[in-house]
Amino acid sequence: MSVHAAFDLVRDETIPEIASDVRLYRHKKTGAEVMSYINDDENKVFGITFKTPPEDSTGVAHILEHSVLCGSRKYPVKKPFVELIKSSMNTFLNAMTFPDKTAYPVASQNLQDFYNLVDVYLDAVFFPLISEDTFRQEGWHYEADGTQMPLAYKGVVFNEMKGAYSSPAALLGKVSQLSLYPDNAYGVNSGGDPKAIPDLTYDYFKNFHRRFYHPSNSKIVFYGDDPEGRRLEMLDEYLSQFDAAPVDATVRLQPRFHEPRHIESTYAATEAEPGKKTGMITVNWMLDEIEDPETVLALNVLEHVLVGTPAAPLRKALTDSGLGEGLTGSGLADDLRQPYFTVGLKGIDEGDGGKVETLVLDTLRKLAADGIDPLTIEASMNSFEFALRENNTGSFPRGMALMFRTMKNWLHGGDPFESLTYEKPLEALKARVAAGEPVFETLVDRHLNSNTHRVTVLLRADTTQAEREVAEERERLDGVAEGLDEAGREDIVEITAKLKALQDTADPPEALAKIPSLGLKDLDRVNKPIPIERDTLAGARLYTHPLPTNGVIYLDLAFDLRRVPAELLPYLSLFSRALFQTGTAREDFVSLTQRIGRSTGGVGASRSISMMRDTASVAAWLFIRGKAVPDKADELLAIITDVLTSANLDNRERIKQMALEEKAGFESGIAGRGNGIAAGRLGASLNPASWANEQSSGVSYLFFLRELLKGIDSEEGWLRIKAALYAIRDLVIDRQSMVLNVTSDAGLWNAFRPKLEGFVAALPASDVAPRLWLPSTPVNEGLTFPGQVNYVAKGANLYTLGYEHTGATAVALRQLNTTYLWDKVRVQGGAYGGSAGFDPFSGGFVFTSYRDPNLLETLAAYDGAAQWLKQGIGEQDLVRSIIGAIGAIDTYRLPDAKGFTSLMWELTGNTDENRQLRREQILDATTTDVSRFADVLGEVARAGQIVVLGSETAIKTANQERGGFLSVTKVL
Repeated sequence: MSVHAAFDLVRDETIPEIASDVRLYRHKKTGAEVMSYINDDENKVFGITFKTPPEDSTGVAHILEHSVLCGSRKYPVKKPFVELIKSSMNTFLNAMTFPDKTAYPVASQNLQDFYNLVDVYLDAVFFPLISEDTFRQEGWHYEADGTQMPLAYKGVVFNEMKGAYSSPAALLGKVSQLSLYPDNAYGVNSGGDPKAIPDLTYDYFKNFHRRFYHPSNSKIVFYGDDPEGRRLEMLDEYLSQFDAAPVDATVRLQPRFHEPRHIESTYAATEAEPGKKTGMITVNWMLDEIEDPETVLALNVLEHVLVGTPAAPLRKALTDSGLGEGLTGSGLADDLRQPYFTVGLKGIDEGDGGKVETLVLDTLRKLAADGIDPLTIEASMNSFEFALRENNTGSFPRGMALMFRTMKNWLHGGDPFESLTYEKPLEALKARVAAGEPVFETLVDRHLNSNTHRVTVLLRADTTQAEREVAEERERLDGVAEGLDEAGREDIVEITAKLKALQDTADPPEALAKIPSLGLKDLDRVNKPIPIERDTLAGARLYTHPLPTNGVIYLDLAFDLRRVPAELLPYLSLFSRALFQTGTAREDFVSLTQRIGRSTGGVGASRSISMMRDTASVAAWLFIRGKAVPDKADELLAIITDVLTSANLDNRERIKQMALEEKAGFESGIAGRGNGIAAGRLGASLNPASWANEQSSGVSYLFFLRELLKGIDSEEGWLRIKAALYAIRDLVIDRQSMVLNVTSDAGLWNAFRPKLEGFVAALPASDVAPRLWLPSTPVNEGLTFPGQVNYVAKGANLYTLGYEHTGATAVALRQLNTTYLWDKVRVQGGAYGGSAGFDPFSGGFVFTSYRDPNLLETLAAYDGAAQWLKQGIGEQDLVRSIIGAIGAIDTYRLPDAKGFTSLMWELTGNTDENRQLRREQILDATTTDVSRFADVLGEVARAGQIVVLGSETAIKTANQERGGFLSVTKVL
């Protein structure tokens, strides 16, 4: 094997666990290190990571992550990142800021597209333009449209972090981390604190790039089936332009606390209902730096043992206590140089913080002293080993998962190969456990019970905080304004106008032409098929998919939810959880959970409710999905039989705990998914499927949970709840309407088939007609919560407006999302995101914004979309949007995802012929097709429905300006 002359080969190993040859190279001139994974995975990955430990909470690393992708030396356009989103076949394209590093990963199945992405990213990180205007746009700036107008803060990251700080759960997690590391980089917020972001200067920002974005401070990864020689050639083209430079990016170790600490903080809340528990608490431990692979693996298993399932002993002790409504984000954070473990409860009485802390500590002491149930350990060990061997990363590229797995050791001077090879440490751990050694009890004692570097964080609700923070920001801005002379005010007005003009100015065609892109000739005109065989088994529909699954059987069961009457739909989520979390006639839920972990790779329930393609029918299904190796297939089917036929749906305490967890999870997660909440509320009036989804998972579901919990302790209320759950089971669990879906290696199916047939034949049968669900009456609505940003939705059913959909709609949407909405809502408006989505099955169309400082301005932007689209798009934009739309179709899927995707196509009537027609319509789309979409958008502007999730003040102000156009509903 010849090695590129610019690199030294440091290490070369074949690693069976990941089916790869892995080579570590060092660039001779700069010292940049490269991990090169060589295998047959067509989903190729590139990533470059820099150590970027921040010194303060101004968010400099985060703002720089945004900014380097806003134009570079070779690609001098305003948004090459967005051009790649528009025109690439990528399977992943993003950048991420962590507490100690910034990563820029890309992935694609198409070789030329992959090379295009790599080149744009390398130029972006090493030679970004990062002008002051980019800093202002992505970071922060003062904005004023006139010298007498009040100042305002604007900036994409500034508003993104305002949204993050609007989430109590995210705030608790951040305070918990920062409190453990007061003396190093982990003690500040790398994402940025909105109160500190305006302290960041452009000079410091520029210098941060000079300090850290150097090849000598980089760790680079290539992965997949692309030629290795070309990898090194591409890298040397960039790296050779630099000389080696010393970069001090060390994350210094946090000195240990000699005694535990307690911290109290607050979050913004509205006036709570009487009796509502609003406190949140975590208990947190900093662990020592750990380099031993066996200990690292054992700590990850311990996380699963303690909190990984509802039956895990520490998690169960907390939820059984009645002290809170649900677990906080709990577990091991092991991507930091010194990891930490966190556990806690949300929805507690603020006076019970001490009780929760005592319960956590007492439970851990008891587990260490009395021992952990061996069956729990066996279940966690099996679950962890199954996950390692399966290497199922879902839609996340496998190469990227490996990149992040190795980064902790590698970044801080350790061995990047250690985290790739798990067989030796796993076998050693299994041998110690089999020999009766108290491995996990010892870990609990050493890293938790005897660890004085512990911080307990109590977060209290503060009903005046939101108003106070607005006033403090206003006071700070007014103070700045008072210190300005007339020339200073004019400078801000001029900068505001200049920035808006720049944002409105299109990039020159010759500059855009420099962004590398595929051509239409590079795209396949035929969809990639997923193998499927259609049959019946014991009277049920059967689909099988012979695919290489590495010896795992993936089983999906689908039960028809159209049998459920409208009044029972809100119970669906609780019913789905109750099947697996209440126990069965033969065992309690702890034993059931252990059994699932010991014998399978996982079994669980999920739901899908959508419209059928080209009909007015609803496709609503409850899925039971499980996976196991062949010698455990009998047990997999036995477990599913037990939960379907004898789940303890009358387990009142477990049902109550689940309802509390559902409510607490919804409330604490509002700020993180506000756009989906607003879109779901709006969609309820557009079609019956969206209405059913909103009833079972939206704001209506939250209101339902609150009412359910008010009555669950009364006998009458409980009898009603229990009857509903049993009614759903009797209606839905039916072998005649059930659909079976099996994805496995071809050789496994013949042995599994008779077992599955016996399983189906033993299930109950019933004959129930589908029920009628009707959408709600449209209403313009303002949903209030104590946040600092808004989530603005506007939409309509395009089919009701007379629109005839073709595949070309996807091209128009691609152009709309990556150009007009990106510019108007994100770049100019300062929102973290803005997009438009269309469901071709139902006709539902919705504009949404995410973490948006605006409301009426965003609605105006939506209403202007039709006029903008009518102006037409150029041939270059058309071709790029076509490529991006095809890329969205040709997404990468692992075998189990291929099988499940094929099942969904069958259940929704999305035939091979329909999908092929859509592909051809996308490939043949014209500028006329795009303009035709503008006509119906004009109707959305005129007659569309509006739903906004935002602060009470923002919605009140908008109502005052627009004559009370929003009906107000308090959500939180």
